[in-house]
Amino acid sequence: MSPSAPAIILSTLNARYIHASLGLRYLLANLDRYGGAGLRSASRLREFTINRPPAEIADALLGELGEASAGQVQIVGFGVYIWNVGPTTEVVRLLKARRPQLKIVLGGPEVSHEWEAQEIARLADHLITGWGDVSFPKLCRALLHGPQPLMKVIAGEQPGLDEIALPYAEYSADDLAHRLLYVEASRGCPFKCEFCLSALDKTAWAFPEALFLAALDDLYRRGARNFKFVDRTFNLKIDSSLRILQFFLDRLTPNLFLHFEVIPDHLPERLKAMIARFPPGVLQFEIGIQTFNPEVQQRISRRQDNLKTGENLDWLATHSPAHLHADLIFGLPGETLASFAESFDRLHAHRPHEIQLGVLKRLRGTPIARHSAAFGMLYSAEPPYTVRQTDAVDAPTVERFIRLARYWDLYANAGRFPQTLPHLLAGASPFAAFLAFSDWLWQTTGQTSGLTPERLVDRLFDYLTDVQGQDPEAIRLLLLADYLASGARANPACLQGHLKNRDKPQPRNARALAQRQERHASSG
Repeated sequence: MSPSAPAIILSTLNARYIHASLGLRYLLANLDRYGGAGLRSASRLREFTINRPPAEIADALLGELGEASAGQVQIVGFGVYIWNVGPTTEVVRLLKARRPQLKIVLGGPEVSHEWEAQEIARLADHLITGWGDVSFPKLCRALLHGPQPLMKVIAGEQPGLDEIALPYAEYSADDLAHRLLYVEASRGCPFKCEFCLSALDKTAWAFPEALFLAALDDLYRRGARNFKFVDRTFNLKIDSSLRILQFFLDRLTPNLFLHFEVIPDHLPERLKAMIARFPPGVLQFEIGIQTFNPEVQQRISRRQDNLKTGENLDWLATHSPAHLHADLIFGLPGETLASFAESFDRLHAHRPHEIQLGVLKRLRGTPIARHSAAFGMLYSAEPPYTVRQTDAVDAPTVERFIRLARYWDLYANAGRFPQTLPHLLAGASPFAAFLAFSDWLWQTTGQTSGLTPERLVDRLFDYLTDVQGQDPEAIRLLLLADYLASGARANPACLQGHLKNRDKPQPRNARALAQRQERHASSG
């Protein structure tokens, strides 16, 4: 093996380039601490995307490793997740076929539970379930220097968070300039929502706050301005939340962007006061509602004060500068289309900027599986293990909802129709109104993808005027205002003759998230 070739490559297949693996950077940061001096310098990080052909990924990794000397051990560790297990399996298969002596180590949530029948686990040499911060470096030391490990499957050690080296120095200058930086002030979750792997946690643990804030300050000084907190419960401990928010208030810049996942029914006055001090465009809150149905909430062990949640959503929408993403899940055990519609309509009335519509997935190891027999839950055998039908919603209804969710993202969440959308959703039930439009759109286009902005405009015009009988000229003016504000540059058929003498296109803003927020903000 060449002296410059790595002994260890840490790799994963991200969903998109903008994502940067936090888990692999934890492993890198802790290699010397738990594997021995020099292990980090003998290692490299190589990230790919799921869109790259597995053969190209295998070629790139083998090219990086170079020609192995006789008896020389080299290791490739893969982070395996629900979105990448398929192509990662093919990469591992190719690597083992071309270089059988290469040691393949797997870790990540997708292989931490129910791994026995997984093809990728069969192909690999070792598998670490759960936390890998300590166990992966120890395994690498054993593979490289002995004694050789006796077990294929290793239960990850869970140290105190004060014993783990923080990973943020492993973000490169290129990461800081072009990618979303994942950070975490805590791990774990005290709640037991059965669709989530965090239901297996006993509680939430906080990293030492002074060390964490110092690491954030270092990232900030290096130029980082785009932070996504992966904490399941950012506002669980209010004192800590306030100090982190104050940290960023002291460092406000026009391009600062912060994403937090917040508990919807826990927003005391002092936290509200801090949130209100931020300017628009900085804060984005992901708010997991999932369902307002009390019976379903109890069935899946979800504790949520629905009244307090509604009050907090109203306050955030009215008095805060935060961009609000609220989540609902379709297909929960016992949830009908009608009861889901009630949750949607209730949430819509609280005016979050975006309603993220998901379909239940049976993640490996989650307790939601205990309801499968009693509620007729059938799931896809392939990732992402989406529910296909239940005793409350049949398979055609699930497919119908999946189409609706796609159209909702195009028409509502994208923020391109703030003037026109209220005319589509008017009536007793916004969900029923959009479902009818979704059914019509599918019948007339047969597409849920490849719909250009211009075609979206024309189809909405046709529906509102031809199907609903609304005044064509009034709808045309609304769509014209929306289309001009969206920045699109073509010429929808229904707007012919109305798009003359426009300004030249403005340069595209690389911050797509900010653009989407700006469209919602302008509608407010």
